[in-house]
Amino acid sequence: MDSVKNISVLDTSIVTSNVGDEIIMDAVNKELSYIFSMGRFLKIPTHEKIYKASLSHIRNADFTILGGSNILSSKMNEYKQWNISIPKAFLIQRRVITMGVGWRNYQKKPNFYTKKLLKLLLHDNYIHSVRDSYTEAYLKEIGFKNVLNTACPTMWQLTPTHCLEIPNTKSDTVVFTLTDYDQDVNRDLTLIESLLKNYSNVFFWIQGKKDDAYLHSFPKDLIKRVKIIAPNLSAYDNFLNSNTCDYIGTRLHGGIRALQQKRRTIIIGIDNRALEKKKDFNIPVLERQNINDLERLLASNFKTEIKIPEQNIEIWKKQFAENENN
Repeated sequence: MDSVKNISVLDTSIVTSNVGDEIIMDAVNKELSYIFSMGRFLKIPTHEKIYKASLSHIRNADFTILGGSNILSSKMNEYKQWNISIPKAFLIQRRVITMGVGWRNYQKKPNFYTKKLLKLLLHDNYIHSVRDSYTEAYLKEIGFKNVLNTACPTMWQLTPTHCLEIPNTKSDTVVFTLTDYDQDVNRDLTLIESLLKNYSNVFFWIQGKKDDAYLHSFPKDLIKRVKIIAPNLSAYDNFLNSNTCDYIGTRLHGGIRALQQKRRTIIIGIDNRALEKKKDFNIPVLERQNINDLERLLASNFKTEIKIPEQNIEIWKKQFAENENN
């Protein structure tokens, strides 16, 4: 019988109003449960400062996994997506193993603080999983050679067999998203008008805290034709499961959730996350600056042909089994 493993999971979905983090951690937790069949999982928030109890769990865990998200940046002393300081990192001492983490935006090279912090936190020997080649290059720039581009765990099940079941043609119903913190009023208006023109039923899912307010800043005669899906993952899952629909929108993980549910998807790329995923893995992305091409794309037949780095994923997973046998 396999021995029980104590796994500390650094969870990006606690104390956040962005449901996209829940989508990421849902995939992280599922994949970890496959890897560690006898795992005892303790969730530790990344958005809050780390205290004595959490430090104790990390120091005594068999493994500490940092789950996904836009959690790394070139100035980690300023951007506190991972709210941890160098003094606390000294107490962790290279115990953290990353799982599909990403780098925030296109930035300059990491500063001295970031390099020092990550060298204190990240494991020397275990392989770190990152979500794209951009993040891989930055970690290698710091000096981590034990890094593999595995894509985000939300994508690990988007295999060729899975993608074959995603429709090639347009539905009559669409669910779309907008992004409150990255607004482009003119192009987002074009998006809304195109969807209302091309679909009989148009729904809006509220992924972020102020997405609904942003939607209602557009002309009332348009918005009154849009139906709202509640701002939680359960409501969104229920909608995707019970409706044959397309997904079009600027929220990356809203789109990936739709792909998981085998829905025809076009993600409107607004930042490095979507653009790098398109480059590395061929996820269906239309850059927002090309939004005028959307109607042509909607009318076309296209296959969803995502290329998952399955070999890298397996290498990352197997390192834990190898440890079990040593």
